Amino acid sequence: MAKILDQAEFTELVLNGSGVALVDFFATWCGPCKALAPVLEDISAEIGDKANIYKVDIDENQNLAQEYRVMSVPTMKIFKNGQVVETIVGLQSKTTLMEKLNYYSN
Repeated sequence: MAKILDQAEFTELVLNGSGVALVDFFATWCGPCKALAPVLEDISAEIGDKANIYKVDIDENQNLAQEYRVMSVPTMKIFKNGQVVETIVGLQSKTTLMEKLNYYSN
């Protein structure tokens, strides 16, 4: 299951973490974000320890949304060893996201 992070957890798990993490910047009022949620749950269950899936509520963490220049939701950022390696905007398919995560985790 994708864990919803606050600022402290984001710093600890994403920025100071190792390996690959996909962070979904979302809003509770966003329709495409709601459609993306089960896709991310499937990916989280399937990908195992190759990558971590996290979520950040932009309304609860406006400073993170500003820092990472989130202009629309959903916006996903893939981090590798604490650094952003790719930004993905909009609703994406499970296949597309799995391909990207597999690419960065190898």
